[in-house]
Amino acid sequence: MSVLNPILQPTEVKEYLCKGDRFIKWDDETSNASPVILRVDPQGFYVYWTYQSTEREILDITSIRDTRAGRFAKMPKSLKLREVFNLDHPYSTFLQKTLTIVSGPDMVDLTFHNFVSYKENICQVSGPEIVQMHFCNLVCISFHSLVKLKLQLNEEGKIPVRNIFQMFPADKKRVEEALSACHLPNGKNDAINPEDFPEPVYKTFLMNLCPRPEIDEIFTSHHLKAKPYMTKEHLAKFINKKQRDTRLNDILFPPAKPEQVQSLIEKYEPSGFNIQRGQLSPEGMVWFLCGPENNLIVLDKLMLYQDMTQPLSHYYINSSHNTYLTAGQFSGTSSPEMYRQTLLAGCRCVELDCWKGRPPDEEPIITHGFTMTTEILFKDAIEAIAESAFKTSPYPVILSFENHVDSPKQQAKMAEYCRTIFGDMLLTEPLEKYPLKPGVPLPSPKDLFRKILIKNKKNQSMSGKRQSSLKKGKNMEPETTEQPTSVDAEDTVWAGDVIEEEPEEEDDQLRNLDEEEIKKMQSDEGTAGLEVTAYEEMSSLVNYIQPIKFNSFEVSAKKNRSYVISSFTEMKAGDLLSKFPLQFVEYNKWQMSRIYPKGTRMDSSNYQPQMFWNVGCQMVALNFQTMDVPMQQNMALFEFNGQCGYLLKHEFMRRPDKQFDPFSVDRIDGLVATTVCVTVLSGQFLSDRSVKTYVEVELLGLPRDAKRKHRTKLTSTANSINPVWKEEAFVFEKIMMPELASLKIVAWEEGGKFIGQRIVPIIAMHPGYHHVCLRSESNMPLTMPALFVFLEIKDYVPDAWADLTIALSNPIKFFNLQDKRLVKLKDSSGEVSFSRFCSLKHFLCAPVSPLQVLGRSWPCSAFLFCVSEPETITLAELQQKKRFLKLLKRQEKELRELEQKGSKQREELLQKYSVLFSEQASPGGKKRTIRTRKTQKKRSVTPSDAGTSANPVKAAETIDHHWLVELRDRLEMDLIHLGEEHHNRIRRKKEQHATEQVARILELAREKQAAELRVLRDTSER
Repeated sequence: MSVLNPILQPTEVKEYLCKGDRFIKWDDETSNASPVILRVDPQGFYVYWTYQSTEREILDITSIRDTRAGRFAKMPKSLKLREVFNLDHPYSTFLQKTLTIVSGPDMVDLTFHNFVSYKENICQVSGPEIVQMHFCNLVCISFHSLVKLKLQLNEEGKIPVRNIFQMFPADKKRVEEALSACHLPNGKNDAINPEDFPEPVYKTFLMNLCPRPEIDEIFTSHHLKAKPYMTKEHLAKFINKKQRDTRLNDILFPPAKPEQVQSLIEKYEPSGFNIQRGQLSPEGMVWFLCGPENNLIVLDKLMLYQDMTQPLSHYYINSSHNTYLTAGQFSGTSSPEMYRQTLLAGCRCVELDCWKGRPPDEEPIITHGFTMTTEILFKDAIEAIAESAFKTSPYPVILSFENHVDSPKQQAKMAEYCRTIFGDMLLTEPLEKYPLKPGVPLPSPKDLFRKILIKNKKNQSMSGKRQSSLKKGKNMEPETTEQPTSVDAEDTVWAGDVIEEEPEEEDDQLRNLDEEEIKKMQSDEGTAGLEVTAYEEMSSLVNYIQPIKFNSFEVSAKKNRSYVISSFTEMKAGDLLSKFPLQFVEYNKWQMSRIYPKGTRMDSSNYQPQMFWNVGCQMVALNFQTMDVPMQQNMALFEFNGQCGYLLKHEFMRRPDKQFDPFSVDRIDGLVATTVCVTVLSGQFLSDRSVKTYVEVELLGLPRDAKRKHRTKLTSTANSINPVWKEEAFVFEKIMMPELASLKIVAWEEGGKFIGQRIVPIIAMHPGYHHVCLRSESNMPLTMPALFVFLEIKDYVPDAWADLTIALSNPIKFFNLQDKRLVKLKDSSGEVSFSRFCSLKHFLCAPVSPLQVLGRSWPCSAFLFCVSEPETITLAELQQKKRFLKLLKRQEKELRELEQKGSKQREELLQKYSVLFSEQASPGGKKRTIRTRKTQKKRSVTPSDAGTSANPVKAAETIDHHWLVELRDRLEMDLIHLGEEHHNRIRRKKEQHATEQVARILELAREKQAAELRVLRDTSER
């Protein structure tokens, strides 16, 4: 049990790191080089270096993203520094002595700290040790702050009180009072001797600064009322009742025993007298609930715990889109560093948009085509990938090429770079056990251990007709068979496709592009459809990840080729999963799919990945440079399983004999739904300001899961040090598939300013009381801010069966309680119906199988003995509920929008044919021009306008009769087709609305029934 045996042990800092070594710290911008002593504090919270002037700089280890030694470290560019380090000498040992520490709040805003050791090869050892500590600092409300205070001493070697005020700026008066309570100096200009501020005194200071009345209430409810302490027996009972998962088997996972919890008392009880007597005080209870034994996370799931021998298609794969960009898609900066950072963050699929280099070097480049983004060399990106590919995870890396290099010479150069730089890491031939044949599954991550796979066009030839159509902008029908093409499987943009409007402020830049380029930039698919022929050298590097253009699920199932992959924009994938969810899940069982953001996300924002995980899509590619909510969820999910970048999908998404519908309403065969109750009790050190705060709790999961979002009230006072919320639990009653659901908790200041967030998968949470350590928007741990919550996680039981479940779980307790109720009812009413009670007692005490129990109808009245019957609510009353009316209002709005969309499409079609008529009627014919959207005005064509401009009778004098009849027939067919599509959309939307209305009525009815049952239960107990 994790409460007694924490898996994650405290960080062990090697002695040589604590003692430190002499280095020279250099800065290229200032050309300064200063001698320092580089150390790590004994608890492993900070790296710090001390100058000869005793000035000290401190770096939080949680902010360290990488350490680089030797040829991977930064090299001085300044001529002065190169002379100082004798870099140009043929026997220079600089590479054996150099170390670069990379830190930053996110993947873009990075700082490089450069050091040169006096000794050779020490950096190759100390660098990885420092990075390892980064993953061990997971303890909440720890003593980071105390260590930092003791590292920031003044010239006299004392702790300035000013630093304490800066560390807790929300309430200066409370800090002064807390210091006084510890008999410490509290003046702004005072200083404290470090020996006078040991850990026990610091704990007392925190207890005075941040009192915990909510924990005192918990303590009071679990100990002898007359005693100010909790015995070993009471603590063991508290752990088993509140901190233990009730779903665990008592034999396989034995409950805690009084003799086992003595070690916890010895660890957390501040009083030696209480320790000897086996007693825990309220203060000891506070530190016990703050300890690693009560971590919110199931720590063994942080380690590599999943089976890594399944085919690649059975895993979710951490994936990046346009990896090289550091900002927006139109004018952002490109950098090879982004490949390092994404791979270090656990990403296993990165994207390379390759374009032809310019003379004279003709070096292939990586950039976002037809935009103002900067360029980087292809070679630099490959070197960055080779350096960082397997630092975080040893499992395979997939390079997704979008290849626009139409030069055989430059493609050969790209292939040569891949072979020479990657070396043995590059998989150039398929494994013998997994040939590229239909019906053969993909190899597993274990089979591809430390291998790099390339996703690029495989075949050499390409249809010249299709290539020319892309250049000329002519519309061609897509092919009816599924075969490898020049497209990155990110569906080709055909001329005439519907194009989304772009913001007007981009018109000036777009003015300089030709018409086709503008269309490509406007499209969802971006530049993927402009890929060129893949020549032999690059083609030979592709094996298990061969891109193809998606045709249909039926064609894919018939061909049954696991080694081909199709990519979809978020819009195309969303359309497929809404229309064919079952087929999409089946498709992802044997074949891989990649989802990527639509091309109009010029700000590099992200779509919600959850909906695509729900159908088993493996590579849900996101913009890693944007730390929005989708990216936070992605990082939170892939933090588990050793941060290896691969997560095994649920067996329903892997086994061919199982079917899974993510839109299932009632239940999924073979799965037990879960109920999660979250009570937000308090917060600690939430903000640097004295403000009111509130908390939001949201469920991220399947579409039909329970109500998604709850929110606490705003705190009544401006208190960000220890706000308390006394509210009812937030209940997520029915979570259909817990393996696909996560809980998101966010703290906000009044006015909507972000404080911190935490997203945790449901299956990785411990029930009980926990401190939730909050994280920044970039998912970095925050040192102090935390929320204290109580979690209940249990199997979902419908309200109608709740009392039967309780009775079956403990029949003796149930009937003892019923006997007491019967006595009370006898005294009050004089007569009670015993026949129903006796029959129930006989049923529960008799040896009845669970199937017999579920096969009978047992109304709630069989378990509740009340004098009066509750009032039932009618359907009409349910339909007048505010939440139901709000749903109807939203549905009406959706139908209106669909009608407007249909009318708009009809008007556009009529306008299109009107233009065709007028062009043929005019002597000059069609003249193509490029116009900006500022000058383009969409004209709504009325039926009368269409009739006058496209009247076959009036135009017959100048237009060929046969052509006119053909055009008229095409117009009629298009109008009929458009009408049918519009009718089908309306019909599907109304069916969806009906389903939503039934679900909402059932939800309201269950809530009403639960309220009635609570009233009945309370009445019967009285």
